[in-house]
Amino acid sequence: MPNFTRLKDCVVTNKNVIVRVDINVPMRDGKIEDDTRIRAVIPTLRYLAEQKAKVIVISHFGRPEGKVEPSMSIRPLIERVQELLGLAIKVSFVDDCIGDKPRAAIAAANYGDVIMLENLRFYKQETKNDPAFAQELASFANLYVNDAFSCSHRAHASIVGIPAILKSCAGFLLEAELDNLTNLLENAKKPMMAVVGGAKVSTKLDLLNSLVFKAQSLVVGGGMANSFLYAMGKNIGKSLCEKDLKNEVLEIIKKANLARCPILLPLDVVVTKKFEQNAICRTASIDDVQDDEIIADIGATSINYLENALKKHETLLWNGPLGAFEIKPFNIATDSFAAVAAALTKEKKLLSIAGGGDVVSALNSAGLAQDFTYISTAGGAFLEWLEGKELPGVTAISGKL
Repeated sequence: MPNFTRLKDCVVTNKNVIVRVDINVPMRDGKIEDDTRIRAVIPTLRYLAEQKAKVIVISHFGRPEGKVEPSMSIRPLIERVQELLGLAIKVSFVDDCIGDKPRAAIAAANYGDVIMLENLRFYKQETKNDPAFAQELASFANLYVNDAFSCSHRAHASIVGIPAILKSCAGFLLEAELDNLTNLLENAKKPMMAVVGGAKVSTKLDLLNSLVFKAQSLVVGGGMANSFLYAMGKNIGKSLCEKDLKNEVLEIIKKANLARCPILLPLDVVVTKKFEQNAICRTASIDDVQDDEIIADIGATSINYLENALKKHETLLWNGPLGAFEIKPFNIATDSFAAVAAALTKEKKLLSIAGGGDVVSALNSAGLAQDFTYISTAGGAFLEWLEGKELPGVTAISGKL
């Protein structure tokens, strides 16, 4: 466990406090689809406001690549933040994150107000960890609070630059993530099943190489399973696949065999010719996928196989869905597996840890998130934490007095 200062150990009354959050939530047609990440930082913002700090909130949204993109403005999120905080706390928005506009707005605000600044990534200096950009942000405040565990694996200006200048601490969300993940993983009972899904193997090579030595069984799902099936000589039709990673996949399989960690892959799959809502589909064995078909989920036999295997484990570590859960009916495998995991957790037979945006969305959609032992809102940071890597954002606030 890294040594870090906690928010309640800091004096915040009548202070300007700059809080790095991650409210990069999924949007469709201008509406928030899943507000989990916003709700997760509300306790920190409410505490600071009630303690009469000026609360300066900074975040990124999307990938505007250092340009002003109106579609990636923080502005549409303000209303939801205000709703969650309640009308007793004033929330305002500034359409810039550095310069005279935010400085004037912060000066004019009262202690107990929340001021939300525009998307940090409208400036390329953010992702480049530009010292002058970090200095400008730091100049607004007396204290820095990192409440963005999901961004703490990135050495960006708002993550590592500001705490190099200001006294720093962890917000309630970051504190909970570090405490819970450390305690849960240290006390995880064996055997442990790790489920890794999602679209691309390339984003999770390090994780897979690490988990084959930590888990007692490894389930590979989603688009990643296609790359494994392809490497093993199976026809995957027109499915998403990283064919150029065949050698890397075979190396993971070799390591898993040496570590005696079986890799559980689909026995049957749900295939379609059109990747769209309520598309016509069929269930096929992995030896019966046609050249013009797309694998979108795993089949009933595979679901049953995985659920029975899960019952023989005491810990579940889950990152990434089993299929294209966001498009019905390709949510069936993910939802069904989640229901079994939730039931086993409620029966005290399983310690269940899930993390990553897609899994959180799937569990929320299925109404099962509250039944898991712990849910992490982070994606990349969650993965790197599991791999045992040092997170720059956590290191940056560690040991500050």
